Amino acid sequence: MQIRPEKTVIVSDLDGTLLPPDKIPLERDLAAIRAFEAAGGTFSIATGRTIQAAIRYQKALDLKSPMIVYNGAAIYDSERDEVLFSVSLPDFAVELTRAIMDAHPHVGVEVLRAENAYVVRNTEYEKRHIALCGVEPCYCTLDEVPRGGWLKVLFAMAPDEIPPFIADIQQRGIEGVDFIQSADIFYEMLPEGVTKGSALQAYHKLPGMEDAVFVAVGDYDNDIAMLQAADFSAAPANAVPEAKAAADHLLARSCEEGAMEELIGLLLSNDTHRAGV
Repeated sequence: MQIRPEKTVIVSDLDGTLLPPDKIPLERDLAAIRAFEAAGGTFSIATGRTIQAAIRYQKALDLKSPMIVYNGAAIYDSERDEVLFSVSLPDFAVELTRAIMDAHPHVGVEVLRAENAYVVRNTEYEKRHIALCGVEPCYCTLDEVPRGGWLKVLFAMAPDEIPPFIADIQQRGIEGVDFIQSADIFYEMLPEGVTKGSALQAYHKLPGMEDAVFVAVGDYDNDIAMLQAADFSAAPANAVPEAKAAADHLLARSCEEGAMEELIGLLLSNDTHRAGV
């Protein structure tokens, strides 16, 4: 397949893909993104972050295109300050969250809506999430969170608490919502069928995007559906095995070594036979 930058949209995960551990994009990756856009390409991001937390990266990258947020529960256009697409959790998610909180009293809990994040149980690991996002949330009880419009619920805990937590969720046999692990300390409740992949499919239907070729890049479990939904996908060298298995191409570089620069170099040089395109 011949890559034409003016018809191509790169959608990149943030943490572990575009962002190294210090959360500061590499200058070499930024330069590559600017070169891709100068050639007519479109660059966007797909993240589990809220709108408010993702905007700072969109501004830092000087991106004009809509971005996928809340791990696929919404697509937000900062140029128009408009949510272009969203899917909310069902009403029973309130009592389900309460039941999970009762069963796991040491787990941090955060409810995310379009206008704000609501921390309903603040723990050491929940504080890490707030620090990661860099946005001041609303601290309140579960009953004080506005009803409706819940885009996801995030549960934060120690890495060794994740396996028993997942086992409990699976044992409950819950229908109508989905769960995904988004980091070694985060597990999330999302609307049923919602992934970064489903959001990518919705992105494809946005005006002007119908004929675009989508290239997805990601490194973790919550990126797998997006890698599978894209026209072409790649994973950095530091990706988990499951993400590598889902990608069309494995990059030689990690997020700390300029993985994005490597991918964009392949696309712009049309050396796509090496990338399997």
